[in-house]
Amino acid sequence: MDRKARIGIIGVGQIGKQHLENWAKIPDVEVVAACDIDTPELDRVAERFKIPSKYYAFRDLLKRDDLDAVDVCLHNNMHAPAAIAVMESGKHCYCEKPMAGAYADAARMLEVSKATGKMLHIQLAFLYTTHTKFAKRLIDAGRLGHIYHARSTGYRRRNRPFVDGYGTEKFVNKAISGGGALYDMGVYHISQLLYLLGMPAPQRISGKVYQETPIDPARRASSGYCVEELGLGLVRFEGGLTMDIIEAWAMHMNPFEGSFIAGSEGGVRLDPLSFYSNIDDIAASTTFDDHSDWRFHQLDPSLCAYDSSQAHWAAALHGKVALLPTAQIALQTMLISEGIYLSSQLGREVGVEEVLAASKSTALTI
Repeated sequence: MDRKARIGIIGVGQIGKQHLENWAKIPDVEVVAACDIDTPELDRVAERFKIPSKYYAFRDLLKRDDLDAVDVCLHNNMHAPAAIAVMESGKHCYCEKPMAGAYADAARMLEVSKATGKMLHIQLAFLYTTHTKFAKRLIDAGRLGHIYHARSTGYRRRNRPFVDGYGTEKFVNKAISGGGALYDMGVYHISQLLYLLGMPAPQRISGKVYQETPIDPARRASSGYCVEELGLGLVRFEGGLTMDIIEAWAMHMNPFEGSFIAGSEGGVRLDPLSFYSNIDDIAASTTFDDHSDWRFHQLDPSLCAYDSSQAHWAAALHGKVALLPTAQIALQTMLISEGIYLSSQLGREVGVEEVLAASKSTALTI
């Protein structure tokens, strides 16, 4: 492609505006069309970001034949129908996380991507952080030896959407959002580890979800709050690898240490990145200078294609790099999250086949 990639966006709410801020920083893309059912807000956003074309029905936007890709920024249970329509209209699709509101819907999205030959990219921002890139270098170099366990952690002391003062009630209504802490923030941490671990295949999952921290009664009543604020899990993968998970939206506790990966020859903790190993049989702890990332970029300018999810998408649209398998990673993240929900509901460990059989579409008609 020897021109700017032409992008349309569906949804200009809280997340949509974040995406537009990021698109404005990428020189080889241009957002030429936007859609939202909130007419006044769409008018304001289109004026602010100088978007020439506005639509109030997303299928009207998809009738255009001059768009290279469409960015889906709707609520979780609307991701699948919108993304599928995008790809079936002949356009590549960039979709906000989580992939969908249910594994069954996410799997259908990937099927349509393969059937249409259109790229599907999921916004998994933590894949592009400096500490993820440094950790991958260490793992690829064999510094950790045989990797046998990982821990995914995410912490908020009191920061649930709407009921704690920000965002809308749609974020905490399962019929629209599909889930709570695991879908909102857990998706970042779990997908980051799956990427670093090389996408191991889950076999069995156990977990428990909680909603225990007090909520303002009026906010609870008006929102219909029905999602988890704390999710816990243990995943057993093929080959004996395990991963435990704790993801908190609200918890009376000090911050957790960052996620980690443990191996026979070394271990790495993420954010801030630290490496633990033995040197001449002496226990050694190593920290890293982020300036190295700047030097890597000077030596290899193509690395800028991995600086953010949207920069990577723009580079893939222009054929500069192969698209990372974010849809496959996001789908496996959905499988683990849904496995935790099912395990919590049944009060026991569940097998992957059981999770797949139990997964039902939660997609909304749009």
